[in-house]
Amino acid sequence: MAGEVNVTIVGNLADDPELRYTQGGIAVVSVRVGSTPRTFNRTTNAWEDGETVWVRCTAWREVAENVAQSLTKGSRVVVTGRLKAPSAYQSAQGEARASLELDIDEIGPSLRYATAAVTRRAREAGSNAGAGAVAGDPWGDAPAKQVSSKPADDAWANPGAMSTGDDTPF
Repeated sequence: MAGEVNVTIVGNLADDPELRYTQGGIAVVSVRVGSTPRTFNRTTNAWEDGETVWVRCTAWREVAENVAQSLTKGSRVVVTGRLKAPSAYQSAQGEARASLELDIDEIGPSLRYATAAVTRRAREAGSNAGAGAVAGDPWGDAPAKQVSSKPADDAWANPGAMSTGDDTPF
């Protein structure tokens, strides 16, 4: 939608992801991401932390389930999404506050200080996104093999075969 503010946040998860389901059975996950700016103070020769910015992030459907299975409290993440208008509220001590909220488009672990192993999820049996896929393919996205009637000496049909002539193949 036009006029939406898209942002990218790098920070740490404050809690384990909270997975819930709507009455219609749609998965939704909520996570709080904290990002603390860090600057180097040349006069003291030390790094100084700024004020932490907390952002409540929400993901829906399959992304929500993937987040709940993959990320835990303290995980460093990179989140991109659409920023919602801040909502104002009053804290228990009577202070006026505002909260930032983000609808997640993409989220994943940051690989700056860690490694990650990626496992693709199998597609749902009823989805047509994997139509034409090879049976037994764990990713569900390999195209079905087609039998070709091209001759065996065709260089374009067999890209690994060596050409016998000195002619330029173009």
